[in-house]
Amino acid sequence: MATTFGLFYGSTEGATAVAADVIKEEIEATGLATVDLHDVAYTDLKVMESYDVLILGISTWDIGQMQADWAYKFAQLDKLDLNGKLVAIYGLGDQYAYADSFVDAIKTLSEKVMQQGAIPIGFSMVDDSYEFTYSEAVYKDVFIGLALDAENQDNLTRKRVRAWVQTVLEDVGLLVPQPA
Repeated sequence: MATTFGLFYGSTEGATAVAADVIKEEIEATGLATVDLHDVAYTDLKVMESYDVLILGISTWDIGQMQADWAYKFAQLDKLDLNGKLVAIYGLGDQYAYADSFVDAIKTLSEKVMQQGAIPIGFSMVDDSYEFTYSEAVYKDVFIGLALDAENQDNLTRKRVRAWVQTVLEDVGLLVPQPA
């Protein structure tokens, strides 16, 4: 039986929801796992406890602010037991208009779920295709999740998602890492 991931996202204008669909499609195309989608605006976050692997999608608004649905439900995360849950986070931002706070919400959400016992997975390299100045979501040249920019680099979204999904599947133990 395939592993089922719970993918929880907040989406104001639809880009994070579109990314959720792409992630679901890429994961399910492998045949190694299925993905249940949950829009946090309409979901009791307690449902997260029923999954062993979580993917969380959040966008960054203005200067480092969380997407509104996540901000509204953020305190609910304090009541969850995520101990031992594997959690991968993807985030959307605008690296040109907000070059000094690109995808900062990834870090905010990551820190919160780690406080609840989650184990972060799904890190991705910062490469030359990105054009931002600073991000709270970067640690030693690595994003602590997947950074997407649907506003300026939507043409790179599927390629980035595909590579990230491979990393997530490796981190979960469903796929053997392939040498470069």
